[in-house]
Amino acid sequence: MTDLLDAARALDAADPLRAHLDAFVDAPGVSAYLDGNSLGRPLKETPARIADFIREDWGTRLIRSWDEQWMDLPTQLGDRIGRVTLGAAAGQTVVADSTTVLLYKLMRAGVAARPDRTEILIEEGNFPTDRFVAEGVAAERGLTVRWLASDPVNGVQPADVAAAVTEQTALVVLSHVDYRSGALANMAAITDAAHEAGAVILWDLCHSAGVIPVQLDACGVDLAVGCTYKYLNGGPGSPAFAYVNARHHGVLRQPIQGWMGAGDVFAMGSVYAPADGIRQFISGTPPVLGMLAMQGMLDLIESATIDAVRAKSVSLTELVVRAVDEELASLGVRLLSPVDASLRGGHVTIGHARAAEVTTALWADGVIPDFRFPDGIRLGLSPLSTSHVEAVSGVLAVRDALRA
Repeated sequence: MTDLLDAARALDAADPLRAHLDAFVDAPGVSAYLDGNSLGRPLKETPARIADFIREDWGTRLIRSWDEQWMDLPTQLGDRIGRVTLGAAAGQTVVADSTTVLLYKLMRAGVAARPDRTEILIEEGNFPTDRFVAEGVAAERGLTVRWLASDPVNGVQPADVAAAVTEQTALVVLSHVDYRSGALANMAAITDAAHEAGAVILWDLCHSAGVIPVQLDACGVDLAVGCTYKYLNGGPGSPAFAYVNARHHGVLRQPIQGWMGAGDVFAMGSVYAPADGIRQFISGTPPVLGMLAMQGMLDLIESATIDAVRAKSVSLTELVVRAVDEELASLGVRLLSPVDASLRGGHVTIGHARAAEVTTALWADGVIPDFRFPDGIRLGLSPLSTSHVEAVSGVLAVRDALRA
């Protein structure tokens, strides 16, 4: 135990991003927050940002703020997320609705782009929202959902997709980082496999945006959706983002034709004519308040660089894997994440028959991981807000709870 804590202290002392730890709101009574991959911590600057917004943008400028800034905020913020975290050139990313709604929009648009095909291919263990939306879209369009099996620890492999896609596959839907194991998919190779079969591919980036340098443009990705309340720290219910590669602009057409996505919003036309480019994927009034908190986190990521964030993420997860091996394996705990850091996202999952009971005990003691049915505990390590000592302390708390 001493060696682990000493190693953690040394890593924290050498951490080039350690100053950012002080940017987040303190949580009295919480000694280790290991759930930043589910809900990121708020920044200390967020209350002032919200107060300024209420006093100035909303309170003083009133409706004039729509013309002055709010109307363009979804695309401007989308461009910033694309540049800072997604490897996406301007004009392809927009902040709009919830993850579920944006998944629906892009799945419907994706299958409509292949009208002669009959199937949606999706990993059978994908997050419930992705699977439920895919089933709904298939029912609406008279399509078949084909379920792709994968290794529960190492996730979907390029060979899995290459063997499963056919001339009937309209759309492939996959998560870049598996929400359970943290397995990191090979985006470039899998995208190529989908394209070789003539299919459109949609990536769920909820567990990679803000913690992994994604390369959407370089990989030739068609479509992507991600949330902003995990590693982008936008707060509960903050809006999601959608990416549509520029080559699909003017070709794909989203199914929820709202006023804000029209080409001329104030023409009040009798027939819907979509806006050019990514703006057409907006439907209703943008959630301006919900876009405030994430802007501070984007400032931090941009100053740190996403590559440095990834380097610290690897350091954190490697230390946790070591701690699991040294302190938990003898207690019957199984590592449910890839051992190789290059194949792992920002969280580590461990398994034990008493996982639910242990998680409840940890929460009562101010150590906050999360439980995943049936027997998993996820240790989420948000690099800018989590120290190495905090990460190791969380593992040691699991050990103590099991011994107790």
